[in-house]
Amino acid sequence: MQELFEKIVDLEHREKLILLTVTEGENRGEKALFEDERLLWESCKGGFFSKIKDDFSWRTSTGKMIIDGQSVFCDCLGREKQLVICGAGHVSAAIISMGRMLRFTVTVLEDRPYFADHARKLGANHVICDSFENGLKEIQGDEDTYFVIVTRGHRYDQICLEQIFEKKYAYVGMMGSRKRVAALKENILEKGFSREKVEELHSPIGLAIRAETPEEIAVSVMAEIIEVKNKTGREESISSEMLKVLSEKEKQDKILATIVGRRGSAPRKVGTKMIIFPDGKTMGTIGGGCMEAEVISHALMMIRTGDRNTQIYSVDMTNESAEEEGMVCGGTIDVMLEGVFSE
Repeated sequence: MQELFEKIVDLEHREKLILLTVTEGENRGEKALFEDERLLWESCKGGFFSKIKDDFSWRTSTGKMIIDGQSVFCDCLGREKQLVICGAGHVSAAIISMGRMLRFTVTVLEDRPYFADHARKLGANHVICDSFENGLKEIQGDEDTYFVIVTRGHRYDQICLEQIFEKKYAYVGMMGSRKRVAALKENILEKGFSREKVEELHSPIGLAIRAETPEEIAVSVMAEIIEVKNKTGREESISSEMLKVLSEKEKQDKILATIVGRRGSAPRKVGTKMIIFPDGKTMGTIGGGCMEAEVISHALMMIRTGDRNTQIYSVDMTNESAEEEGMVCGGTIDVMLEGVFSE
């Protein structure tokens, strides 16, 4: 499967990539990568997916489906979420740390070298030390980009807002008092921006939790961003870190675990992934606790025995033994386990 993940890494835009896997029957384990309605890659040349590549009645969201009588898991590979922060002061510092913890790719724009360097030390993925106007010219923006404006002055806020409104974005929020924000909105309207566009601005920024400290403000801001993100349903199912591990040419066997079905109050969504390594270490999580430990144990057995067959492993968190083990979620999950073995 390494070739598949190398292919995904090479694709700059992952907005419309769909990964299909046959989960049962004679074609079990066959995979194919589609972009829009074009077949980009298939594990078995001339196999099942070649036969159905011109029939797109199966197009759907992430989940199980039946295609031409076969049980298939459809995985819509969303892009990484981009958090772009204009300003690198005290509030920004807290947002940077929380954004990284929540697995956003964080870009910081700051025109003061000292503060820009501090953003780097905090772990921002990218730091652009230039004027806000020039820095924003380097940001393309898309439906997975979340802009946060926390600059040190009203005029910088307006410069940022005018440029951001010309881009695509999932969210734009700005810190400021209601009076200051109202005045800025009027200025923006006078510049010719529509009222509908201006009303998309989240300001005062963040959820109303009476936040006072920079850390509390960061919590409110990221909570609001999470709320907006989860309403869109545009989830990233595989991170760049995972893709790097799955595509690298190292001599280490591993298992890719993907939740392909869930019933009841299971902890994570369908499409959530985790990588299991031979020493029992993992990357990512499918929910934690005893449930995850059970999946890891089964995956390690696959590695030790060299089992290359795609498997569906079910964990029931509703029965009495699960309750005794502390599986409090009370649902059932189906996990697809696929070996990524060194050749």
